[in-house]
Amino acid sequence: MRLLWLLLPLAPSVFAKPGNDSDSLLWGAYRPNLYFGLRPRLPRSVMTGLAWFGTQDFQSITRTRHACDQGDGLNSYTWTEYDAREGGEQVIKDGINNVRITTQFLKVPGGDHGGSWAARIKGEPMNPAFPSRISTVFYVGLEGLGGIDMDNEEDENGLEGTVSFTGSTPDLDDFTIRIEEGLHNTLITEGSYASDFQHRLGKTHYLGARVPPGQVWQAKDIIQNAIVKAAQEAITSYKDGAKGYPDPAFVYQLPDESYTGSNLFAVQKHYDGPFQFDVFFESASAKQKLSSAVLDEGLPALSSEFNERFDSVFPIPSTYETSDPESLRAFSKAITSNLIGGIGYFYGTSIVDRSFAYEWDQDEDSASDETGEQKGPTLMPPKALLTATPSRSFFPRGFYWDEGFHLLHIGEWDNDLSLEILKDWINLIDEDGWVGREQILGEEARSRVPPEFQTQVPTYANPPTLTMAVTAFINRLRAQKGPSEQDLGMDLGLGSQIPLAGSEVSAPGRRFLDEPDLALEYLRSIYAPLKRHYEWFRRTQRGQIKQYGRKARSRTEAYRWRGRSQQHVLTSGMDDYPRGPPHAGELHLDLISWMAFFAQTMRDIAEFVGEVDDAIAFEEIAKATIENIDDLHWSEENQMYCDVSVNDDDESYHVCHKGYLSLFPFLLSLLPPDSPHLGAILDLLRDPDHLWSPYGLRSLSASHPEFGQGENYWKGPIWIQMNYLALSALHKTYAAQEGPYQERAQEIYAELRRNVIENVHKEFVRTGYVWEQYDAISGEGRRSHPFTGWTSLVTLIISEKYY
Repeated sequence: MRLLWLLLPLAPSVFAKPGNDSDSLLWGAYRPNLYFGLRPRLPRSVMTGLAWFGTQDFQSITRTRHACDQGDGLNSYTWTEYDAREGGEQVIKDGINNVRITTQFLKVPGGDHGGSWAARIKGEPMNPAFPSRISTVFYVGLEGLGGIDMDNEEDENGLEGTVSFTGSTPDLDDFTIRIEEGLHNTLITEGSYASDFQHRLGKTHYLGARVPPGQVWQAKDIIQNAIVKAAQEAITSYKDGAKGYPDPAFVYQLPDESYTGSNLFAVQKHYDGPFQFDVFFESASAKQKLSSAVLDEGLPALSSEFNERFDSVFPIPSTYETSDPESLRAFSKAITSNLIGGIGYFYGTSIVDRSFAYEWDQDEDSASDETGEQKGPTLMPPKALLTATPSRSFFPRGFYWDEGFHLLHIGEWDNDLSLEILKDWINLIDEDGWVGREQILGEEARSRVPPEFQTQVPTYANPPTLTMAVTAFINRLRAQKGPSEQDLGMDLGLGSQIPLAGSEVSAPGRRFLDEPDLALEYLRSIYAPLKRHYEWFRRTQRGQIKQYGRKARSRTEAYRWRGRSQQHVLTSGMDDYPRGPPHAGELHLDLISWMAFFAQTMRDIAEFVGEVDDAIAFEEIAKATIENIDDLHWSEENQMYCDVSVNDDDESYHVCHKGYLSLFPFLLSLLPPDSPHLGAILDLLRDPDHLWSPYGLRSLSASHPEFGQGENYWKGPIWIQMNYLALSALHKTYAAQEGPYQERAQEIYAELRRNVIENVHKEFVRTGYVWEQYDAISGEGRRSHPFTGWTSLVTLIISEKYY
């Protein structure tokens, strides 16, 4: 890559040996719940973090910024450029403290332990006409085996110059960390009672603390408590309020003490106006010393390379007319970067309850009394997961329903990274075939989740969106020039053949596209667990057909979400969307649609890996499932697809609520372009009295009596991932293939695409954020923000990249 060669004169030993793609993903901003936190993909290892607060008053310490929190009221924060293998830049605008903080991160490969890295943290006033007094705290913590020590000689009045640490762990081996001050910083040395504190002003203050295992994530509280305790002692001599108190910057200081065996070190500075400091992590096996020159040269090179690549991967088509293409491009870069910068590495225990079930779910499958398994919530052994996160502030953890959409976007940018994440998720599939809807791994993750939502139940499913990531990978393979289908084992007769890898070195993030043997090996490795997962769905979420005299061509393909309550079907992902009353005889349209899509995906993988009999079986199941969607869920009276339920007389009836649910066979392209039902679906979709709005498709008809009522989560608001599915179906199937509605599909596609892009972009410019959902009437952003999970799909919509 050009970036690395540009660094060659600065660190020649970096390039003594070829890089490893996996090594390039070892370090990252894998603590996405923090404004800036770095760690490696290792269960117990080094963790770093940044915190800051203003020193304009004595209350500011209570507003310390550390974990992303909507309550902090930041104007915005987003990675404006970020690549998981190289680094990037994030801009944080904190208007309350009048500071714009930029965090820059640069990976420097080399050695045998994942390489080195450098970070630059700089700040400047948002409004130069007003004071900007900021105290920054950068900390380094260590979990697990190993140790870390401060190299500087301790001084009770603080340190001057560079602060350095030496450490070692079994996985990282020996390393050093240095924190170096910028050349033009102004430290706070003037203020009330400055002479009383002269010996401590203009210095770096520090803390070394012993933290119990598993508690380094609580660094902010530990650091904040130490600062407050030191302040209470420092201010005892100034009881006479009439004479005033010392400047807050003089008393809100770390105590300058370090305990033997410390595994958490914090370094604090007090700045007046613009500031900059650099942090260097040097792996001893890389045998090179980093300096500010690496950042001075490397960061512009990284930015240049990122922009060139972004324009290639996610271009704005010349056919798309916009009044401000540069703003649209910056927006698209930011949401892509924040999605990738929101990838986190999580490790820890989870809570599972294998005995819980609502009464309408207590059927013949409930065998918990016979198995002797422990009843009630149980702490499960720790697991690891690399995953994107929906929202760094509100949902900083893994969500099954969301992850498939995340991987569509990530996979377009870095195919191999998306496969690493996908493999981690597939590794979570247990021996029964279940994987939890939410991956709340460890105490830090649980600290952000209300107790009532922490427990996962092994009979509860979620939309199997990981199948979309698999489908997208297979589509990318098919789009490659080179090996034939026979080479890839797709002839259904030579599945055991493994073609030789090409001799050319692949670009980062696409080895599994350029080397067919790796692609085949990968698909084989995920096939068995995915098949087990599919069979779990068919076994645990099956619905009843013959019990209620329902007529369908297949007697097996009907499905019902388990785990619903009276008012919610959380397992469907569309929490409060209107449904019928809970009943063991319910059938859910969205689930049977997902199951048809799942069967098609399993067919495609089976073809790739040469499982001939399985491929034929999955094709038959997919066909039967799609036929049953028509037989069981089409309401001729209402001219729409509907859920099915059972009345008091045990008679089956359709439960029809116009909204996203009604569109599912269309959204997943399960209907042929000449389907007799497609016209009615397009009519519903395009009707302003129902789903159509100038901002995107509404989740529930505007004419529905529950529109905008109650929680109003899925009762009208516009969700971008659902609009993406609609646009994908239109673009790839109904507007592309011949049929009676092709021209209408083309018109709807063009108009809907523009509506979605313009509104999400407009709201980003207006508010500084992308949002979880958008108001069904005004188009304004609503709920969690920033929500650069599936809302970032707008980048794919702009560049017309559909799975």
